Amino acid sequence: MGDSPDETTALIKNKPARLRHGKLFLAVFSAVLGNFNFGFALVFPSPVIPQLQKGNDPRLQMDIHQISWFGSIFTLGAALGGVSAMVLNDRVGRKISIMLSGVPSVVGLLVMGAAQNFWMLLWGRFLTGIAGGITAGSIPVYVSEISHPSVRGALGSCPQITAVFGSLALYAFGLVLPWRWLAVAGEIPVIIMMILLCFMPTSPRYHIMKGNRARAVKSLEWLRGPNSDYLTEFNKIERSINSQGVQWSDLKTRSYYKPILISVVMRFLQQMTGITPILVYLEPIFHMTAISLEPKYDAALVGAVRLMSVAIAASLMDKAGRKALLFTSGFLMYIAMLSMTMYTHKTQCNHGNLTVTEGLKSTYGGLTGPAFDPITLIPLISAMVIIFGYAMGWGPITWLLMSEILPLGARGVASGLCVGVSWITAFVLTQLFMHVVEAYGLFAPFLFFSVVSVVNIIFTAKCVPETKGRTLEEIENFFRTGRTFTILDS
Repeated sequence: MGDSPDETTALIKNKPARLRHGKLFLAVFSAVLGNFNFGFALVFPSPVIPQLQKGNDPRLQMDIHQISWFGSIFTLGAALGGVSAMVLNDRVGRKISIMLSGVPSVVGLLVMGAAQNFWMLLWGRFLTGIAGGITAGSIPVYVSEISHPSVRGALGSCPQITAVFGSLALYAFGLVLPWRWLAVAGEIPVIIMMILLCFMPTSPRYHIMKGNRARAVKSLEWLRGPNSDYLTEFNKIERSINSQGVQWSDLKTRSYYKPILISVVMRFLQQMTGITPILVYLEPIFHMTAISLEPKYDAALVGAVRLMSVAIAASLMDKAGRKALLFTSGFLMYIAMLSMTMYTHKTQCNHGNLTVTEGLKSTYGGLTGPAFDPITLIPLISAMVIIFGYAMGWGPITWLLMSEILPLGARGVASGLCVGVSWITAFVLTQLFMHVVEAYGLFAPFLFFSVVSVVNIIFTAKCVPETKGRTLEEIENFFRTGRTFTILDS
């Protein structure tokens, strides 16, 4: 009888909560495949333009105006896609928005792969741009909303890392595949993404916003595991959503307009560094600098450096602080941009007075490359430092700071404004880049970008707050008072 229960024995034994992340990781992987395709499509012109210029089909050979449109129209589509994502996220949900982005992506890649004239290439680029804009506006929201707080920081960096993987894959495939097969290869991750997402849950927060409490609980149970404390998390999410709300009059207060202005200006300055045209025209830039090594291999090396720098930045984000990384990033980009300026200004006459299109054709047309000259490594090293510096600070931190300092109630509209400003700026720069190179030489845009890097350093010192180790409530209090991060108990 010693084992029989008495009055003090619990009839129901509570099992310790066991949180499982396996299904969460699968859902995040399924979603960020869209970012992989975004990175792939963004830099698509880099290996394709030189291949088209050396091809035998005159219908697909482009002049300087067509090259500019081929490179830049992706960003115009991305701006439209970003605006569409603002509507789709609230109408059909984050998961469905990501799946819908696969439609213009698949169609755009098919059109480019089967292109018989310049206009088909242009329409294909525009459609993949729309897909990229939708994924940029939907995937980070979906990932952050389904992630558990304990892994949200790590999973939040997955969209950018995956996009970098996509760009590196494009550069690597460009070494061995003809340009039409590059478009076909881009279809594979999109199709896998759409199939996998059919089996993934909708964001619990979206279900709560739509009043579907039972579906939200079921979604959280699937993501966290049946033995986890998912009901407690559900109650916290529900209370948080019910407490949100903002009036237009609130936008006049310091705690709203100042963080919004900082976020918008940072997104503008991020693109003004010239990162988008540099990535889009990376291989043509190496052709124009007459580097002794094969430009397509140089582009792949730069892509690998970009991936490495993103990983380093992710590990240092919460150790070195945001402002320290922004200062380091701005300084590295300034030095590298200035080096590229000096090199291209000093050596531009040594390579002949060729136009951009003639330079690409002549570089590909020669049977043997130029003899190796160590000084021609300067553009390669400079490009590596530019990409490394950008990915260390002004690439990821502008996104991170935006999520930290934007007021919660105005985050949807404000983030849409930031995305719109970013892609419109990218379109203008990518459209003008080749025209400026044709008119003044390659040194002119890099001189401009070096000046912007100095402006970025000054802006960081004067306007950007250090949010390392601060809670969202402390950051909000800082913008409300303008004096301190500390929250005083009443």
